[in-house]
Amino acid sequence: MAILYEKRGRVAYITINRPEARNAIDPETAQELANAWIDFRDDDDLWIGVLTGAGDKSFSAGADLKTLIPRLTGAIPGGGQAALGGFGGITRGFECWKPMIAAVNGHCFAGGFEMMLACDLRIASENAVFGLTEVSWGIIPAAGGTQRLPRSIPLAKAMELILTAARISAEEAYNIGLINKVVPQAELMNEVEGWIATLLERGPLALRAAKQAMLQGLNMPLEEGMQLEQRLMAGLLKTEDAREGPLAFAQKRKPEFKAR
Repeated sequence: MAILYEKRGRVAYITINRPEARNAIDPETAQELANAWIDFRDDDDLWIGVLTGAGDKSFSAGADLKTLIPRLTGAIPGGGQAALGGFGGITRGFECWKPMIAAVNGHCFAGGFEMMLACDLRIASENAVFGLTEVSWGIIPAAGGTQRLPRSIPLAKAMELILTAARISAEEAYNIGLINKVVPQAELMNEVEGWIATLLERGPLALRAAKQAMLQGLNMPLEEGMQLEQRLMAGLLKTEDAREGPLAFAQKRKPEFKAR
């Protein structure tokens, strides 16, 4: 299997399973990732998605240059986007408001970096190394890298990383605001589970509305963003979860959200 896809309770775990190739994405892996992400998006029982790589050396080195790039350039028949949703199934045209976590367990380069950027929360191990290295090979980060990175960190730093193809440590990635947390390798998934536990205590529909408001609002003037926020809030107020939250607060107990 090019990926491992596991559902545990409310959480979907998607693991790129090509450690012998630094978890690089070939056409088969790209399609399996796209299928898994679509299943996660459409499964009402799943509230949170986690993306990671097999082994302890690489999250993903990006596209498998021997197979995927020749298809995209037309050197091998069957070109075009590697899979629905862009690279890795999530970098272009994939609309999902459920929280998505990247557990970065090593090298995170090129398309792997871009898949991480498409996730909402990013937890990395101390041995993680990050880089958008495409210009070294005569191409650009075209799976959202040139668009998402300048929206995630200061423009000058995004320019530096993309134009020089520089590689940075997990510590520097944290310092520039690219990732949320850095932990020892052995503690990575335990840390991720802690974030999951927190998210599962929050209203799932509220999390989705908040994510939608932030991401869509980034591309709107402030006043339009404020209107979007109000529309989403109005929709939430009609839900069972919105009634359950204040009731649980008044009764001094934890809310029991049902995503409806």
